[in-house]
Amino acid sequence: MTTKQVKLLISGRVQGVWYRRWTVDTAQKLGLIGWVRNLSSGQVEAVVKGEVDKIDVLVKLCHEGPEHANVTSVEETVDTSVLGNEMEFVQIR
Repeated sequence: MTTKQVKLLISGRVQGVWYRRWTVDTAQKLGLIGWVRNLSSGQVEAVVKGEVDKIDVLVKLCHEGPEHANVTSVEETVDTSVLGNEMEFVQIR
């Protein structure tokens, strides 16, 4: 099992459309850990850790997002912050 940790920066109409809640639900179903939050820029930021193939699935799904979102881009970069393996996927307010 190969794992990785990435930071996602999601742009478009992604605030006020349940994007964070959708991300938490989707990541938990995939067995990923990390967090998601709104940024003052209007973007959504997430740090995700888990199996490479499951992260790839989440990233692909993030390009669509929940029903009322209009995603224009998803930037993925390697993240080196420390996430404990016991952490669940959470929403930061």
